[in-house]
Parts: sequence; structure tokens; C-alpha cells
Amino acid sequence: MNSFAGGIDQQSAWQELERRVETCTACELCSTRKNTVFGQGNRSSPLVFVGEGPGADEDKQGLAFVGRAGKLLTGIFQAAGIERENVFITNIVKCRPPENRNPLPGEMMACNPFLEAQLALLRPQIVVCLGNVAVKWLLKTSEGISSLRGRWFPWRGILLFPMFHPSYLLRYDSKKKGSPKDLTWQDITELKTRLDSLTAGERHS
Repeated sequence: MNSFAGGIDQQSAWQELERRVETCTACELCSTRKNTVFGQGNRSSPLVFVGEGPGADEDKQGLAFVGRAGKLLTGIFQAAGIERENVFITNIVKCRPPENRNPLPGEMMACNPFLEAQLALLRPQIVVCLGNVAVKWLLKTSEGISSLRGRWFPWRGILLFPMFHPSYLLRYDSKKKGSPKDLTWQDITELKTRLDSLTAGERHS
């Protein structure tokens, strides 16, 4: 991580990191990918979203969260008044696991230096974990997303906030009180409130 964060300018560090991701052969996922999916968005944002791994659309386009789940995530942002282009979005692993299965521990371990480097360069104030895989990996917990979502966790001097993965919401259409979609609306509203308070504090400091 430190090799990216110090001694060279930010733009050069990002370029080198992207090159390393594009040429990575550290695990078997490299043999089945079409494209690596580095992640994209505002590299000066205080807010970073981390999912588990690319799907078929992401693998095809080389961009994070551009399939059905990504379109739903964009809609959630818009409903809460968050501009998608103002946040950074990435995944635990940068290559698509076959058949969209969960990444294996060895695959996540192989890719972890890239995520660590991204976070070191981004220096966000809030990291949102989307789904079980991301929250368990970052928090090093066996607790599931249902019990962790909507709660704030201090993490490396910043805030970590778990939310349901949008692909999970696609499987549950109900918007009734207590449904995954209802809970996600509560969570994104809470996130926007906290984000606004952080950015307001920066303006007045």
C-alpha cells in the first residue's frame, strides 16, 4: 500500500496501479476475464462504495456497476440526491468470478493489495460496503449483512457503513415497510445525512 501512497504524485500512482490491475495474473480469475474492472468515479470524493466483484456487463465493459444492479444503484443515488459521478465505486476483486459466484478467499487475498492501494490514494471519509462479501471481508466478521446494515462502524480512522447489495434488491420487489428496499431507502437517507454533515463541517472549518 505504501508503495502507491508515498514518494510519487497522485496521477502517476493511479496510472501505475491501473497498469498493475490490467496485467495481474495473481489468481485464476485472470484466465476467464474479458476485462479487469478497476472501478471509476470521483477520485477526490469523501465517499467510496465497495462491492464484491464484477458481473457479466462489467466484465464486458471494464466498468463497475453498469449492469442491472448498477442501474438500480444509480436510481438509489438519484432518489437520495447523490450524484453518481461524485462518488468512487469499486469491488473487492477486479475480475469477474465465473457464473457470478462469490469470490473465493484466495482470490480476495490476491486482489486485496489493489483495494488497499485504492483506499490509500482515495483517503475517503466513508466507505460503504455493498453486500455480505464486502462487509465480511473489510470488517473481518462472520456476521451477515442483515444484522450489520444501517450501522456505523469506526474503521481505520474513518466510517464504514454496510448496505444491501443492489443485486439482492432485484430479487425482492416489495417496498413494504421492513422489506430490503424499504431498509435500503432508510440506509441511503442516513448515509446522505451523514455525508452532508461531513461536507458542511469541511466548508466551515
